[in-house]
Amino acid sequence: MNQEYKGVWTIAEVTEGKINTVSYELLSWGKGLAEKLGTELSSIVLSDKIENKEDLIHYGADNVYYVENKRLNHFYPDMYVNILKNLIEEFKPEIILASATTFGRTLMPLLSAKLNTGLTADCTDFEIEDKTNKLIQIRPAIGGNVMAKIKTTTMPQMATVRPKSKKPLPKDEKRQGKTIKKEYDEEIYQTKYKWIEFKKDETSELPIQQADVVIAGGKGLKKKENFKYLYNLSQLLNGAVGATRAVVDMGWIDYSHQVGLSGKTVNPNLYIAIGISGAVQHIAGMSSSKYIISINKDPEAPILKVSDLGIVADASDILPLLIKGLNSGDKNE
Repeated sequence: MNQEYKGVWTIAEVTEGKINTVSYELLSWGKGLAEKLGTELSSIVLSDKIENKEDLIHYGADNVYYVENKRLNHFYPDMYVNILKNLIEEFKPEIILASATTFGRTLMPLLSAKLNTGLTADCTDFEIEDKTNKLIQIRPAIGGNVMAKIKTTTMPQMATVRPKSKKPLPKDEKRQGKTIKKEYDEEIYQTKYKWIEFKKDETSELPIQQADVVIAGGKGLKKKENFKYLYNLSQLLNGAVGATRAVVDMGWIDYSHQVGLSGKTVNPNLYIAIGISGAVQHIAGMSSSKYIISINKDPEAPILKVSDLGIVADASDILPLLIKGLNSGDKNE
């Protein structure tokens, strides 16, 4: 391995000045890799304001490099790439991890192209190769039927990691580290993007990628109005509502709820698939869920093969009974 590159980096995410939880999850991944390599773990933060950057130290980072500038009030991909490229060329980390969120999935491909290096998306695990100290990036492939092991031959080695695939390390407020502010000339903050507006998803308080419970619906719900049952369930279970591409295309629910290869990848503790047959593309987006429950009237539906519990019944018959039972608190109902 080229000894010029050293260190493990994670790219933190910030919302309204506060570090997102996925940033601490990344540090948990990065810490294990840094210890195996005998190197330092650093976290990178870019924003117009950063209120709790010291928490990154408390959750495992040895160093925090941050750029705080009013121009970073919105996510302009080219601006972020320019800043990160400068940081990477200065410090030369061997591994860079980001979360497989909308932010990470937008930023990392652009950055890898700019650096002319490889990128593995949506990883669920990592290993360090004994002989070479290279990063082995592990992710589901072929609809989740196999686990692929990928090795990047260029530097730095870059990957995105599925959110909620690892818990943050315990917070240690006594932990010490370095917090380094980086400043750049105004030229680096130039962008070709134009900010139009930000629209908050009003259909769900909790993004599906961050939910511990996801209740997803497909065409088996029969009509758009039946999604009300899923919203009721999500409130009762403190979860989020997901959907297949088919019902999104039909306009039954917004794209932000779509699960699958062309939507979002989720891995909650519990995934409830209601009226979903189980196309390969959909299963690829939810197969790593800890537990899967499905309701489908077709006993041959592919979704039943990946479920821990399958109920062969019409979803429109089961849902009212399920909600009634949860509301009453009678587990035997």
